[in-house]
Amino acid sequence: MTTEDLRSKHKEIVDVYERNIEAFELFQKHVKNFFESRSLSKYVHSVRHRIKDVDHLLEKIERKNHEDEKRSEDDRKGEINSENIFTRVTDIAGIRVLHLHISEFEHIHRAIMDKINDEEFTLYEDPRAYTWDPESGGYFESLGLKRELKESYYTSIHYVLRPNSRSHATCEVQIRTLLEEVWGEIDHTMNYPEPSTDPHCKEQIRVLARLVGAGTHLADSIMRRYGGKD
Repeated sequence: MTTEDLRSKHKEIVDVYERNIEAFELFQKHVKNFFESRSLSKYVHSVRHRIKDVDHLLEKIERKNHEDEKRSEDDRKGEINSENIFTRVTDIAGIRVLHLHISEFEHIHRAIMDKINDEEFTLYEDPRAYTWDPESGGYFESLGLKRELKESYYTSIHYVLRPNSRSHATCEVQIRTLLEEVWGEIDHTMNYPEPSTDPHCKEQIRVLARLVGAGTHLADSIMRRYGGKD
């Protein structure tokens, strides 16, 4: 289906997107400024950000609706439409926060939770720690995060923030180490939007995840030993 066909099919979604996209852009800017603030500069290495354009959004909706059709009747969520678009797709605005070693994460997490407690941000849903590594999983659980395992070995911490409970504007925040970002970029290239079916690539990306995990723990150990820990 061409871009024009998708826009025609989902005209109401396109209209809703165009009427509301400025709210997402403004909130994303606010969140980005927070992570780039002086108080977090000691722990945050860099920040990446993007707004999902309407064509990529429509492609995602098509994939999600198609996947939903394959589910059993009890598991179906229903078609994404102009009325539920902002509750079903929460990554229209996205920010990726990169840090150097694991120990820095708890400072970033606490800064986020302080903003939430001060009601400057609101959590749309509970944050999730995606990790396959038991040691890292225990660390994240000790901070009150729910751990989830993805078969792909995907590793990242996800928050979905809103400016307040009444707003439909959300911003998905992903937090990971620089080494985990390398894995993520390779995995994204290989498996998005359609996952690779090559069994060798699938096994190699898991091997790379283990190597990255070992490297991440080693980097943390080095930084703890040589003054990286606060």
